[in-house]
Parts: sequence; C-alpha cells; structure tokens
Amino acid sequence: MKKYIYTTLICLTILSCKNTKKTNGKINVVTTTSMITDLVKNIAGNQVNIQGLMGSGVDPHLYKASEGDVTKLANADLIFYNGLHLEGKLVEVFEKMHSKKTKTIAIADALDKNTLISSEYFASNYDPHIWFNADYWILATQFVANKLSEAIPEQKPTFQDNATKYINQLKALKTKLETQITTLPKEKRILVTAHDAFNYFGKSFQFEVVGLQGISTATEAGVQDVQKLAAFIIEKKVKAIFVESSVPKRTIEALQAAVKSKNHDVKIGGSLYSDALGNANTVEGTYIGMFEYNVNTIVNALK
Repeated sequence: MKKYIYTTLICLTILSCKNTKKTNGKINVVTTTSMITDLVKNIAGNQVNIQGLMGSGVDPHLYKASEGDVTKLANADLIFYNGLHLEGKLVEVFEKMHSKKTKTIAIADALDKNTLISSEYFASNYDPHIWFNADYWILATQFVANKLSEAIPEQKPTFQDNATKYINQLKALKTKLETQITTLPKEKRILVTAHDAFNYFGKSFQFEVVGLQGISTATEAGVQDVQKLAAFIIEKKVKAIFVESSVPKRTIEALQAAVKSKNHDVKIGGSLYSDALGNANTVEGTYIGMFEYNVNTIVNALK
C-alpha cells in the first residue's frame, strides 16, 4: 500500500507540474544513473541541459525520487534510464509519464535481449548491469546519439561526431583492460563482491564472479549465504574480496569474519565502483576512469 501511495503521489505531481521545457533555448534531458549521465554528456556536450538524478555512491536498486527529482522529471523533454528494472522504484513513474509529452528511453533497448544474462531471481529476468560489457556501452553510445539526433535534427552532425570519438575511446579502453587482465593467471580470476553486479564483466574477461547478495541489493544475504561463500573462498584459495561503493561494506566484512572463524584469512582488496561512478570531477567520476580503476584494483589485489 505504501508503495502504491508513493508512486501515485509522484505521478500526480509530475502530471500537474508546469512543464517549462527549453531552458536557455536548449531541451531538458534527465538521466538516472551516473553512468548514463556521463554517457549522454559525452555525446550531447553543451547542446542540451543535462540533469542526473543519482550521484556517486547511490544505489539505483533502492533509489526513490525526491521532490527535486519530481520537478526535474516534470520539466524533462527526454529521460534516459537503464531499464531492465535497475531503477526498480522508478519504473512505474516512467510508465506513467507516457501520458505526458515526455519521451522515456531505456538504454537497454539498444541491446539484443538474446545476448543478455538472464536471472530467474530478478524481476526483469535479465541482469541490468550492462555497462560492465564495453561492447554493450559502445552500442549504447550509438543508440543515444541516434535518439538525440531524432530530438534535435539540426545537431545530428555534432552528436554523431561525438559518438564516433567516444566509441573510439571505448574501444581503446577495452584493449587496455584486456592487456591488464592478461597479467592475472586464469586460475586467479575469481571475483567475490557484495552483490552480483559484475557478471557481464566476468563474461567479457573470463572471471568467475560470485556475489554475496543477488543481482539486486534489495535481496538480503543470510547466514547460510555467508557460510557457503566462506567455504568457497577457502576451497578456491581466494586472496581478496571486494566491497562496493554503493553497497554497505558490513556484508563483506561479515564474510571476511566468517572466513577467519575457519582459521583462514582473506583480505579486502579494495572498494569497487558497481552501480555508480566515483565523485564528480574525478577520474573515477567517468565511465572510462571507473572501469580502469576497477580493473587495476582487482588485478593488483588478486595477483
């Protein structure tokens, strides 16, 4: 009931808000996660007004729109979101917005669903952490450029040129990451994290990935989950496990304690960026910087 009332109030507020549109002669674009904000900025440049809802360290699985977010959504011409139920508590809001003249665009629509990792435990039946496949992000780049070009046809050359440049950067990133990861023997490529955010990463770079929580942080890890994973770490002689910037570290600390209680040691290898980028105006505050940081942290801790 509380969920229904919360969603209804937001939707009514959005529908009743005065839509200002075109601030300073530019259309208003709202993005959800920090990864998507960074992507749109790379393509749109200063040709649109971009406002991101979620900043550094924000968990999109549990995110609820604030009053300020409602205003941003109400005044948006375009809304880019991940899709695949990543922004679980905002899905109904986006669906309701079809009744007003605001276009909502799911980044996941750029991808062939047959290539996605499925999950019988998650509402969408697909793992939503698509940004950890660089090839997917390349497809998303062209997809966003096309959508922006449809919205502002006169700026199409700029958007397409920016997309081409960014795609080249993403291809260079993938090559760099592959080179770094080859320094880590395959038998050591076991990534244990707070929740299952890195399955696309694992598939791309031949890592066995195990998350203490499920694909969504809305699921809680129980005592049996901790004990089972502790036994796995001991059996596989895993040197390091990792916390995540958008997930409380207590779950991984509990896992570390469980391993220690069995007279084994495993270190915390560092904090990885999973569902959000780093702080704004830092290297890790960009998609490329985040990915490089994660891979360096993982490889150095597991060597």
